[in-house]
Amino acid sequence: MRRLVLPVCLLISLGLTSTLRSAVQAAHERSAAVRVQLRFEPQDPGGYASAHRTHERITAASATRQRYGVEIVRVGLMPKDTSQEYEITFWNSIKDSQYASDYEAYLKAYPNGRFAPLAQARLTRLRAEASKSPAASATSATSTMHAASSPAAAAPTPTPTPASAPAPTPQAKTTPPPPAAQTKTAPASAPPAAATATATAAAAAAVAAKANPAISKPGPHDIQDCPSCPVLIAVTPGNFTMGIDNDDASERPAHRVTISHSYALAKYAVTVAQWNACVAASACPRLSNENNASPNAPVRDLSWDDAQQYVKWLSKVSGKPYRLPTEAEWEYAARAGTETRYWWGNDMRKGTANCKDCGPPWHAEAPNDVGSFPANAFGFYDMAGGVWEWTSDCWHNSYKNAPNDGHSWDEPNCQTRVIRGGSWRDGAGYMLAATRFKYDSSVRYEANGFRVARDMK
Repeated sequence: MRRLVLPVCLLISLGLTSTLRSAVQAAHERSAAVRVQLRFEPQDPGGYASAHRTHERITAASATRQRYGVEIVRVGLMPKDTSQEYEITFWNSIKDSQYASDYEAYLKAYPNGRFAPLAQARLTRLRAEASKSPAASATSATSTMHAASSPAAAAPTPTPTPASAPAPTPQAKTTPPPPAAQTKTAPASAPPAAATATATAAAAAAVAAKANPAISKPGPHDIQDCPSCPVLIAVTPGNFTMGIDNDDASERPAHRVTISHSYALAKYAVTVAQWNACVAASACPRLSNENNASPNAPVRDLSWDDAQQYVKWLSKVSGKPYRLPTEAEWEYAARAGTETRYWWGNDMRKGTANCKDCGPPWHAEAPNDVGSFPANAFGFYDMAGGVWEWTSDCWHNSYKNAPNDGHSWDEPNCQTRVIRGGSWRDGAGYMLAATRFKYDSSVRYEANGFRVARDMK
């Protein structure tokens, strides 16, 4: 009897092992298929967009794991819409970065995160490397002084501010610090503050005008409400299909939107020079020169709260009700009457957008100056690539129950806002007219900027 029991037990053991091996192999094959389909971009800001696009595939992998009762190699994401998921995908998107601002953005969002010590160490190293060339900095400062003394001086370079401490939490809104006060002896008869601010803004606008003729010379149908105001284009009311029915739930369902109100949208994203006019009027915070060196580049490293300060100041100096565009207004202008994936067609065309694999001109370290790429059919520049652009809407995970009249979709005490358009650091897959993304309204990120809008009454 014993002679029979041992062989039978061995056969049963081998059979179970074979079955388990087959289950594990099948599960790994399904997991590998999911990993192959993942669309992670190295420079995806925060990794949130990738998380949304791959959620359904990750869910399928999870179901496979449950079915076979075995552990599958993880695809790198936590369950959807969890703080752990966002932190991990954020870190994965910047972990190999050589930009100090990337680690600053992470520490602002996750001051006590699991990667905070490593982020702080890398930030310290990058700052130390940057400070090893004092001679170069001195030479640059001397050149700037000579340029400033010239009658045809270029735009003044903003004084870089010391690196600020990380914000307590991404939800805790903090008012950006005002520009550092300068000690000057007051004249015997000081002009009124409003007059001084207006004169300063006009001087900054004149500098910007000399530096960029495309901005300084509005076309016959362009609108410019004040010398320091961005150039606007009036948008004719109409209707369009917003969103797209693809694998990203946040862009579904595609739905018809009718914009019956007239509005105007900025021809270009707000530039560094235009932002500095607000800084000169002590109405906007001074930004780091590291990310805002070129006066005609789109201003960036801004939060939604920063953009609100700018439109408030712009409304005051122009007398017009400036604001951020709604998400529907932005997409309507970006599509420019088309229903295709990109505003120029269904296929990527080199040289049409400022992104990392969209063709020249392109530079890895910073976006090109505004207007460096062709305008769409409505005359708007850089609606694809350049910088992500803030809109007024609160983030919703899909378009279910979205307004169909083009107005802002807001919520009380909203902490997360919508950004659109992609950036120079992203791939062609983010240049689609329907691509949308979310970001904490109080957190700055070096690839985030904005353009302004106002109603036409």
